[in-house]
Amino acid sequence: MAAVSYKCPNCGGDLQFDPGTQKFKCEYCSSVFSREEVEAANPEKEGEDGSGETAQYKAETDAGSEASLYQCPSCGAEIVTDATTAATFCFYCHNPVILQGKLSGEYRPEKIIPFAVSKKEAVDEFLKFVKKKRFIPRDFFCKEQIEKISGVYFPFWEYDCKTEGDWQGEAKRIRIYRTGDMEHTETKIYRLERSAEVGFEELTRNALNKENRQLVEAVQPFRLEETKDFSMEYLSGFQAEKRDIEKKDLVEELHQEVKKHSSDMVRSSIQGYDTVTSVSDQFHLLGENWKYLLVPVWVLTYRGKNDKIYYYAMNGQTRKISGELPVDKKKVLQLFLGVFVAVFLFMLLGGYLVW
Repeated sequence: MAAVSYKCPNCGGDLQFDPGTQKFKCEYCSSVFSREEVEAANPEKEGEDGSGETAQYKAETDAGSEASLYQCPSCGAEIVTDATTAATFCFYCHNPVILQGKLSGEYRPEKIIPFAVSKKEAVDEFLKFVKKKRFIPRDFFCKEQIEKISGVYFPFWEYDCKTEGDWQGEAKRIRIYRTGDMEHTETKIYRLERSAEVGFEELTRNALNKENRQLVEAVQPFRLEETKDFSMEYLSGFQAEKRDIEKKDLVEELHQEVKKHSSDMVRSSIQGYDTVTSVSDQFHLLGENWKYLLVPVWVLTYRGKNDKIYYYAMNGQTRKISGELPVDKKKVLQLFLGVFVAVFLFMLLGGYLVW
């Protein structure tokens, strides 16, 4: 399983994907290249399938998950990752490293939504967000903390299918009228039958079991119509996770969901009655299609004094923001005391307090 980085054709520096230009930029000579130019300059990297095991060792972490050790292709430093990490940075030379074998064969994504937000833009958006929050600890948005903001590709399943089936129900029309002093209620009951074919597109499911899956779930949805064919170069300069949830783990849940939605859609299409009640339905799948894709999220985490992990996440495509932010209790106390003292002095000077 190879650890690789993509090199600049001009100077040999490491290339990173630039969300602003949607091209690949050399951090050393500032040259910019298209994906086709990068592939042409690094043909052996794109073509490798990662089947050759070159990791130095594999070990079990304290949590029981598998950890692997790789060698940075730029400086030779050792890089330790867990079982689902597919792209990261070398801690020593800070160059982007892609653990290519993690995304090869059946684990190679079909689609990717490239980052459309640069790190500078992500930091600016983060600062705007936290400045609106009065009780956040200062060290949550200090320079050292902000530098930890990371662009991460998270794994997702996209699911399309069609269903076909029959629906039966009961409907009522109710008419109330008067004759003289008497009020009458007339109820007509109808038996309804419908046959339907229903199509579903772009249903998504998180493909990661890790605790940090909440980061991507909080900033959905993504514009799936903007996906591109997957290429390893898009990972350069970012971190990436490999899926550890398979189709078989989701298929039963999705089948039940689309069958229920099919029945509900037929039910909601019936108009002209006072009440409509479902009696029975039977839908089956005509066909289905799965796609494995990676989606972009900017992430910043913070360990509070209580050891709780707080997070800030921003959709790397739509800029949607979510976060569970820490609260500085000293700031809250200072505000409380300031308000209390001000009110106390006002009441004292106004003669509202009697000693």
